Amino acid sequence: MALIAPSLLASNFLKLQEECEMLNNSSADWYHLDVMDGRFVPNISFGLPVVEQIRTATKKPLDVHLMIVEPEKYIVDFKNAGADHITIHYETCNHLHRNIQQIKSLGLKAGVALNPHTPIILLEDIICDVDIVLLMSVNPGFGGQQFIPNTVAKIRSLKKLIHQTNSKALIEIDGGVTLENASALLHTGADVLVAGNTVFKSANPIDTIAKLKITG
Repeated sequence: MALIAPSLLASNFLKLQEECEMLNNSSADWYHLDVMDGRFVPNISFGLPVVEQIRTATKKPLDVHLMIVEPEKYIVDFKNAGADHITIHYETCNHLHRNIQQIKSLGLKAGVALNPHTPIILLEDIICDVDIVLLMSVNPGFGGQQFIPNTVAKIRSLKKLIHQTNSKALIEIDGGVTLENASALLHTGADVLVAGNTVFKSANPIDTIAKLKITG
């Protein structure tokens, strides 16, 4: 069964506590938190104070996705704010192995994210060190974008690499996930689906999350 990580970026920030309570009462597995700095991606979302407040409202894991430059400067701060997983971008790290070990040394699950244009083969030397590989299925920076079809081929390539290396990494898909494409993503090899507008813009978010979970 799929792990579902609703993205709070698509939630109503004026009702953030209510949105958190809704997710607590749903079958969602993780809270996905997109932190954007306006430098690596062309948008600014939220930072440490918001993560700290969300942490007080849930006991489910906080899946923090750092779309920021120089993430190594903030790893400890996000751990202290309540992150359970921290995912950093391949494209922002000159010393990726060191950065992954930094995350893991704090007792957190470590993830690496790839933008749509970044090839899977670049993970060959790090795949056994990470807990999560997040494939961006849209260009990062904004919610509500259309799914990039080539992501399906990237899932297959990543799954093959994971099997060849006996890696335990989970495959997480972020961007344009819908009830219509979720089944194909899971059958291709995805383990975790990040869903923003699909959940928070639906008439019944709890029911939508349940449908995403059983669709695989």
